[in-house]
Amino acid sequence: MNRPVGAGLRAHAAGAQDILRTDGPAAARIVVTVVAAWQVALWLGADQPPVFAAVVPLVALRGDPFTALGASLQRVLGVVAGVVIAIVALNLLSPSTGTLALVVTLGLGAGMLLRAGGGLNIQVAASSLLVFASASPDAYALDRLWETVAGAAVTIVLAPLLWPPDPRRTLSALAADCRTHLTRALTATTAALATGLVAAGDNLTLVNAHNDAVHADAARAREAVRAMRFNPVRRRHRGAVRELAGGIATADGLTAQLATLAREVVAFAGRDDLAADLSRAGRHLPGLAAATAEVIGDSLAADGARDVVPALTRARTALAAYAHADSGPVAVVLRRPFQRMLDDLDHGGGPGDATVRR
Repeated sequence: MNRPVGAGLRAHAAGAQDILRTDGPAAARIVVTVVAAWQVALWLGADQPPVFAAVVPLVALRGDPFTALGASLQRVLGVVAGVVIAIVALNLLSPSTGTLALVVTLGLGAGMLLRAGGGLNIQVAASSLLVFASASPDAYALDRLWETVAGAAVTIVLAPLLWPPDPRRTLSALAADCRTHLTRALTATTAALATGLVAAGDNLTLVNAHNDAVHADAARAREAVRAMRFNPVRRRHRGAVRELAGGIATADGLTAQLATLAREVVAFAGRDDLAADLSRAGRHLPGLAAATAEVIGDSLAADGARDVVPALTRARTALAAYAHADSGPVAVVLRRPFQRMLDDLDHGGGPGDATVRR
């Protein structure tokens, strides 16, 4: 009994270490920036605890400096607009439920315009409501306005410098994950051609799951590239980041062809009238899939270190051999996704295209 308990404790400890390793730098960045914003507001003459300045990093700082900049700007614009709306409303109208409804409505309307790169800016309505509910709206509005601006300025300055994210490391991990998912989807689909309809259908579900994972990796890759724009510490990695991001974007585009291939396998699997076609496909597709997987792996190598041309040439040779051995309609349908994947990986195609497209 002690062994499983010990293993469970080790697993929990490893999980806690992973969480600390992943979220620790972000939490430390928030703590340092909150303290700095608080202290700067005190130096600027805050006569009350400058809570508004300290709140900005808590709201703005997330995974990357790009998000921090956008969120800080969004918060400042929202506070300014909200304060103005509330002060004008309270100077023209007496406090009432109707005035409250008007203030919140105007705040949400302004938030639709002051997006600052994001969605609806709720900060406008929130600031209007807080000023509306204050016992001394004018003093409250002024304190909230300048403290928020101070907190945002500190956040924008410190966010790219304190434990900045490493886009190259992130993209390297994402590229490896994309390579794994695409290779597994490709090899499993070619193997499913020799199975029955049920197994081919299960494979289509599996391929869709692999494709979803690649889509998620591509979205994270785009976030990492955006983080690079406001990351002065990592500027020397721009070339590597550009290469990795391009490879992941290409990998994301391959998922459509993988899904098409999996659907075609479902259409053909288990059909007795296509036994001869499927037999010929079974002799050629595994080698073609292995060669294509090699091209995918080389295109997603860290920092673009591998030349894809040798693997691409082997894959095109395997595709041409299949075209020479079988020019029937089933073979044409099964080859088409491979042809399009190789064209995408070649970034414009190669001299053998005309021979292979048969």
